[in-house]
Amino acid sequence: MILTIGDVLDQAGLEQAHQMIAQVGWRDGAQTAGLVASRVKRNKQADLTGDPGAKLHDFLFDAIKTNEVMQSAARPHKWSRVVVSSTKESGGYGMHIDNAIVGGGQNWMRTDMSFTLFLSDPESYEGGELVVDQAGSTQSFKLKAGDLLLYPSTTLHQVADVLSGERLVCIGWIQSRIRELQQREVLFDLQNLREELDPKLPAQSAELLTLDKSIANLLRMWAST
Repeated sequence: MILTIGDVLDQAGLEQAHQMIAQVGWRDGAQTAGLVASRVKRNKQADLTGDPGAKLHDFLFDAIKTNEVMQSAARPHKWSRVVVSSTKESGGYGMHIDNAIVGGGQNWMRTDMSFTLFLSDPESYEGGELVVDQAGSTQSFKLKAGDLLLYPSTTLHQVADVLSGERLVCIGWIQSRIRELQQREVLFDLQNLREELDPKLPAQSAELLTLDKSIANLLRMWAST
């Protein structure tokens, strides 16, 4: 399932994020990639360790993790720290697959889903599309600022070369309570159906109660701790 989630950040949130971004330092993005990926990664990543960086991290992370659509689609169990990436002219990130495991020690997690929150207006840079490969076909994404793309970490993907301007994004990974992609899709479809029917039916209607029962029992069957 590849899903676009609109307006994770509204205009005020984007302006606040850009004010914070202006205060952080940057480092070579290849330093944080694996051995293979580092050979095709040409970007800068914000230093989120100091006070300005920590505030930026927490601001973006809070907007993402509290989004209701994200919660429903991903069923998060663990979250990675987010990364803020800047890619300018001649930069990009060649075809790669995300690390299956991120973090260390007791903080390790499996990457089931990846997300990219777009922070730059698409008209402000040329190129820089996120290209996701699925079974030999590809889809390209260049969303408006404030929108987020959620996609399986199991896919090969790349960031096309930026030809002009600057591509700013926030990225991260999720370990889902529902490991199987198809099961997450079933739960997401049922949850969407329930929300669509909710204003049209009485609260104790047989239809809504049956949907509640089905969602709860599928979670009991499929969820892991």
